[in-house]
Amino acid sequence: MRSPLLWTLIASVALLCGVGGWLLTDPATSRSDALKTAGLAGGAVVALYALWLNDRRRRVEEARQVIEQQRHDVDRERISDERFAKSVELLGHEADQVRVGALHALAGLARTRPEYRQTVLDVLCSYLRRPFTHSRYENPEKSGTPEEERELQVRLTAQRLVRDLLPPSDVDGPGPDLDLTGAVLEYFDISRRRIGGLLLRHASLYSSTNLSNSVFTGQVYFTTAGTGRGRLIGVFRCRNATFLDRAWFSGTAFSERANFSDTAFKGPTTFKGATFAKEVLFDGATFADSAELQLPDGWKLEPRNGGYVAVPI
Repeated sequence: MRSPLLWTLIASVALLCGVGGWLLTDPATSRSDALKTAGLAGGAVVALYALWLNDRRRRVEEARQVIEQQRHDVDRERISDERFAKSVELLGHEADQVRVGALHALAGLARTRPEYRQTVLDVLCSYLRRPFTHSRYENPEKSGTPEEERELQVRLTAQRLVRDLLPPSDVDGPGPDLDLTGAVLEYFDISRRRIGGLLLRHASLYSSTNLSNSVFTGQVYFTTAGTGRGRLIGVFRCRNATFLDRAWFSGTAFSERANFSDTAFKGPTTFKGATFAKEVLFDGATFADSAELQLPDGWKLEPRNGGYVAVPI
């Protein structure tokens, strides 16, 4: 007696008989009109049951779809975790082609699953922090060994993928963090990108380095980093960049030309102890506070528009 269909039929018949019997007692109502009205009343109950049944089926189907989606998400997360773990494991493979493939697999995972982006960037940075040396760094005229050249190509791939995973500089919000403490980098280019914090303490930057037109939303440390000659004599490019927080270049050794033209330093900034072997440019560079700022010889600060601008002496 718990079936909704049975109760619906009973209610429909009862309503048919009740309405029909009541109308038949009215002399003003004909027999056909009474039966027609009673039939409509009974049919209305059946129609209501049909609507309820359809709504119930809809809710059951929606619940089934939610369960299927949850199951799909769990499987997708499991596959992504397995893919991530396998790629990280392959970064230790002896063959350079396998390591390059693992780097691309990690970058692909970060593109399809944005929540993995910071984690993948951390892994790429940790790979670049691995000890590395090249014969050319000690003697520019000397060629590297085949092993050094192959590892260099793997590292250059990692650097390109780091840049590709960083958002453009014109987007809003904080950027991802990069920890490259002690890393050995060559042709390091993160221009026109939005970065959170950047750690390059004790890093070695060979050939050219390009930070131009980038926005740094977190703290940036180049403490005791050094630039040097690699495959070519490059410059340190940091034109039209924006540092929203601390920018620390204390003890940084610039062995080639450095260009900070039109760069905005909006937080505490220092070049204390930095050395410049060749020309350094600060044309149009602006500083929010001169208290902690020490510029290299040949430059001074002048107040302008509520801040400071570097001008040559």
